[in-house]
Amino acid sequence: MTTGANGDQERLARAGLSRVVEPGDLAALKAFDGLPALEIWDRLQRGAPGLERWSTRLADANPERDLERAAAAGARFVIPGDDEWPDQLDVLEEAGQLTRRAGVPYGLWVRGRADLRHAVTRAVALVGARACSSYGEHVAAELSSGLADNGVTIVSGGAFGIDAAAHRGALAASGLTIAVLACGVDVSYPKRNSALLSRIAEDGLVVAELPPGCSPTKLRFLARNRLIAAITQGTVVIEAAVRSGALNTAGWAEQCGRTVLAVPGPVTSRMSAGSHLLVRERNAVLATNVADIIEATSPFGTNLAPPPRAPQTVTDTLHPDLQRTLDAVPVHHPAPATSIAATAGLDLPTTERYLQTLATLTLITQTPTGWRLAPSIPDPSSPSG
Repeated sequence: MTTGANGDQERLARAGLSRVVEPGDLAALKAFDGLPALEIWDRLQRGAPGLERWSTRLADANPERDLERAAAAGARFVIPGDDEWPDQLDVLEEAGQLTRRAGVPYGLWVRGRADLRHAVTRAVALVGARACSSYGEHVAAELSSGLADNGVTIVSGGAFGIDAAAHRGALAASGLTIAVLACGVDVSYPKRNSALLSRIAEDGLVVAELPPGCSPTKLRFLARNRLIAAITQGTVVIEAAVRSGALNTAGWAEQCGRTVLAVPGPVTSRMSAGSHLLVRERNAVLATNVADIIEATSPFGTNLAPPPRAPQTVTDTLHPDLQRTLDAVPVHHPAPATSIAATAGLDLPTTERYLQTLATLTLITQTPTGWRLAPSIPDPSSPSG
């Protein structure tokens, strides 16, 4: 942690800036480019010319009070240079420069006992629609729980729908989950998720760029999305409309060089249209299970997911001529060896030898009138056989 007189002043300056400067303010990035936080704070307090844009919030800026308020809520203010600061956020120095929300935060207000830097060493974001379907909610909980079982931290936004299901899935698996908010860490938004957010703070982390007491706004949600994308190795979009916050997070993940994954849904569902768009037009990885996500978010060539295969049956390993003989054996009405040999296109001695082999494998059975398939063997000519 940054300590000493200079460290304390740095923390106070950054806490003050987190209240005065709106998250991701590109005008601030331009005005303060290359300046250390202490100098920015000093210029603002002195009323330096050209900085009038931020003067209206200075009267209410009291970093000492914000730090005390955070401590009372069980939170702390983590800044660059602290042991707990996640270096992944450095990517925001460059990512998003062409959008309205950009830049590395001055600090993060963190509520919870877990170490933030350690928690995001292996982390995946699960995001999606607030008004999700039962399918989306189920998939979010299942994927979250499975990832948590594999030691992956689940990051989401603490909102209704997919976010809440993802957080709950991780908690149910006794895993670590992080809620990144667009308000203060002491503000429960939405209010109906207050119990969930309290549970996350107890067993995981609640993180915000804004100081205590701040309320969310639309632009703050969009700025928050860049943090979710930056601190994780990949973002999984589970359900999303074509225009949605989840797709905004996916866009940030793309700009941060992170993996973007999308869960398919019914083609008739409006809530899956955004996921399908990501796969079709933006090269998102199709994610259908936990293994897909772990493979896509792991270092190249590691944790590879096995390709899906149907279970192997005894007939899969048969010699081709044995298989031809088996295919010629009728399902219901027994046939003599001569008839089976003609159907299979093999000579009679060979056919009789193969019939005995198939009988030993219990694939066919002999009756007084000939040979037929054993009752448990599906019809080879069936489309599903």
